[in-house]
Amino acid sequence: MSVVFAFLLVLSAPLAAVAQAPFGGPLIDAHSHLPNLQVLDAYVAAMRRHNVGKVVLLGVGGVQKQDVEWIAAAAKRYPDRIIQGAPVADPLGPGQASKLDALLGSRQYRAVGEVHLRQESRKIDRRADDRAFAGVLEVAGKHGLPVVIHCELTAAAASALEAALRKHPKAVIVLAHGGSAEPALLEGLLTRNPNLRVDLSGMHYQRTPRLASEKGPLDPAWKALIEKFPDRFLMGIDVWAPRLFEPATLDRLLAWTRRILGELPPEVAQTVAYRNAARLFGVE
Repeated sequence: MSVVFAFLLVLSAPLAAVAQAPFGGPLIDAHSHLPNLQVLDAYVAAMRRHNVGKVVLLGVGGVQKQDVEWIAAAAKRYPDRIIQGAPVADPLGPGQASKLDALLGSRQYRAVGEVHLRQESRKIDRRADDRAFAGVLEVAGKHGLPVVIHCELTAAAASALEAALRKHPKAVIVLAHGGSAEPALLEGLLTRNPNLRVDLSGMHYQRTPRLASEKGPLDPAWKALIEKFPDRFLMGIDVWAPRLFEPATLDRLLAWTRRILGELPPEVAQTVAYRNAARLFGVE
């Protein structure tokens, strides 16, 4: 062995030592959707390939009229895989709380949502502290179910969300997609509001904001925040568009997810990937 080659081996050894393997433990996809029933088999096949035990299927905030039927049909086809979310088309609509209460009376649901409060692309801007949404939170709290919301945070939206969290301490709100927010804003909300959870769905390499590029490392600020509040984060994939259900695309998304989780300490990764969702959705 030449001296130069031996020297290169020494230099490369620390790099090899710090390389982290993808997370290999059980995973719950805490946030996804169906654009139709035809894609279901492809997603369940990907779940089997990538050790995803369960998926929470949610409504799409009124975009799809068949959400209730599709989610129920999916659960009937794969009862051991599907966790049903109760869709809420318009959280401020008349009689929405009563409609939700009747839906939840079936006891087939483990979550409520996805409720769209603020989404710029759809020109939706509803306040989390609106009296009508308070009714939704009260019903969900009565049934002991978390409410998954889409709320792209601004200072005003964060203030309204915090007001709702404080007024309804028994209601657990899951802020989807990290609230499209900076970690610094979420840190304050998590510190002050124990009934807030954050799902990391849809923060993959195809979207912005994202946790990491397809091959790049986990963003340091997000990594620090997740490690500071390991019991408050859930991992989700957020598949919805039919193109995302192509097997090769699903394999890329799930491989990325496991790679990112692998950058967390093993105990934190296990908690975020599985334990938090299992506890929240009652599937432990």
